[in-house]
Amino acid sequence: MNTGLAAFAAEIAVPALRWGGGRWGDAPSALPLAFHFAGVLMFLLLALLVGVLFFVARRKGRGPWAPQPREAPEVGAQRLLAERFARGDIGVDEFMERASVLNWTPGVPPGAGK
Repeated sequence: MNTGLAAFAAEIAVPALRWGGGRWGDAPSALPLAFHFAGVLMFLLLALLVGVLFFVARRKGRGPWAPQPREAPEVGAQRLLAERFARGDIGVDEFMERASVLNWTPGVPPGAGK
């Protein structure tokens, strides 16, 4: 260890801490009090930031990191059936028959009849 450097730092630091704000350096320093206020202020700002993030996350319901809910299998089947009909793979009769198996009336949004 370099004790010479530590002793030099101590010699500089101690008078600097005793130095006050008065004209002749004899007034008590307000610096330690300022450090306490700065610490309290930083804690309050951190608490405010955490609170804002919490309320924003609660307001949206789910965070962006949460897995998205999966769609019902019927919705995917309806989409596939509509795509096949649009491509012409199946005719109108087969389309309507398969849509009735899915309890789906084409042209009606899902959940509108419930």
